[in-house]
Amino acid sequence: MAKSIMIQGTMSNAGKSLITAGLCRIFRQDGYRVAPFKSQNMALNSFITQEGLEMGRAQVMQCEAAGIAPSVLMNPILLKPTNDTGSQVIVNGEVLGNMSARDYFAKKKQLIPDIMRAYRQLDQEYDIIVLEGAGSPAEINLKQDDIVNMGMAKLAKAPVLLAGDIDRGGVFAALAGTIMLLDEDERAMVKGLIINKFRGDKTILTPGLRQIEEITGVAVAGVVPYLHLDLDDEDSLSDRLDRRGEAGLIDIAVIRLPRISNFTDFNPLEYIPGVSLRYVHSPKELGTPDLIILPGTKNTMEDLLWLRQSGLEALICKHAAKGGAVLGICGGFQMLGQQLRDPLGLEHGGTMAGIGLLPTVTQFEPQKVRTQVKGSFCQCGGVFAPLSGIPFAGYEIHMGNTDAVGPAGPFTQICQVNGQELGKPDGVCSGNVCGTYVHGIFDVPEAARGLVESLCRAKGLDPAQMAAVDIAAYKEEQYDKLAQALRESLDMELIYRILDEGIR
Repeated sequence: MAKSIMIQGTMSNAGKSLITAGLCRIFRQDGYRVAPFKSQNMALNSFITQEGLEMGRAQVMQCEAAGIAPSVLMNPILLKPTNDTGSQVIVNGEVLGNMSARDYFAKKKQLIPDIMRAYRQLDQEYDIIVLEGAGSPAEINLKQDDIVNMGMAKLAKAPVLLAGDIDRGGVFAALAGTIMLLDEDERAMVKGLIINKFRGDKTILTPGLRQIEEITGVAVAGVVPYLHLDLDDEDSLSDRLDRRGEAGLIDIAVIRLPRISNFTDFNPLEYIPGVSLRYVHSPKELGTPDLIILPGTKNTMEDLLWLRQSGLEALICKHAAKGGAVLGICGGFQMLGQQLRDPLGLEHGGTMAGIGLLPTVTQFEPQKVRTQVKGSFCQCGGVFAPLSGIPFAGYEIHMGNTDAVGPAGPFTQICQVNGQELGKPDGVCSGNVCGTYVHGIFDVPEAARGLVESLCRAKGLDPAQMAAVDIAAYKEEQYDKLAQALRESLDMELIYRILDEGIR
């Protein structure tokens, strides 16, 4: 039977995911079999497991830190927002349906058996489970039906470490106020406080640390500095989307769609020295990039309307007409076609003209495609020619089928689907405009380097100037740095004691 500990936060983006990942890496380094667990995650960034099931990217990142394969057992409920008031609800990796917030709140307690089946299986397989909460446990309007914060802590009998974000200000009030709004039995479960994202001299905090312990009756487990690490982010709160770095030898512009999803697809390109990757939200930001990428989205038709109304669609077409490279992934691939059809009203309803840069028609259908795939790039022309024959691995998550309706070849050839040998074409390539349904297509280093080499050659640059990066080794280095930072800033002796004592 596993020991458990839970990381909760005073607010969203308090750093729960990274602290969870860091503890997973520490426990792994100390010789334990450890797994992350988040009963309910809300994010547009998702991942497809080897079984063809869908889960949140944050738990995938934590699995990497723990050195284990991702499983939907670690994230049994995933909510993917479809608009401001509703989400697609995914249970145990499969779509349950689209629900309004009100309908989901009325139903979610019925999902506790699904959550506990997943948790109990992990309980049998691992020595330690590090649970992560969501948002804040002090949302008093939601507490009665909570299944992700204190409600989950009670089900798992997990002691809680409460993290507050000092970078936003008011951390002592946030910690004390959160505990004040908890019920008496919930307060008893909070065994340690963590002040996260601190910049400066820690000794300045000493008087405040003593007082917060006196006010709350809970020990401070540590003060974690503001960490500059390069790890996959969970959602659009990510600083990555707002970065403005210096222009590199190769300039890649990713269109920052309102419902952008799976933007972690492009992280490997950022690791290559000499590449600048920017997220563009308006025409004035676009400039003259070497490549424009249209990323995935949770609502292709709505985001296409936004693209059209913003003026970016016209600039993308102008870029392509001049021979500029354009790449669409998943929803971005669908947008690049001639027409999108939604007869069942799954997204926007009706028929909509696409951007028209690829000879394709997409029709949305209720069955979601969820597969892990391996394959290689086809013989491409134009800018993308140097990619030809390079292998890749990735995953598909989409609810539409796209057919070619004009002269154009496939962009990739898939040879393996969910571990089974199966040959099928994917995507379309037409000159300097290409599209694919494969997320994570650049996670294989050869594919990322191949794309950059293509852009170098088109620009008349020597690809040898772009140094190779071992992405897997780089990630391992980042997880080790995270673990070391937490060891230096947290009272690990206290945390192990909390873990051993548990909740009685």
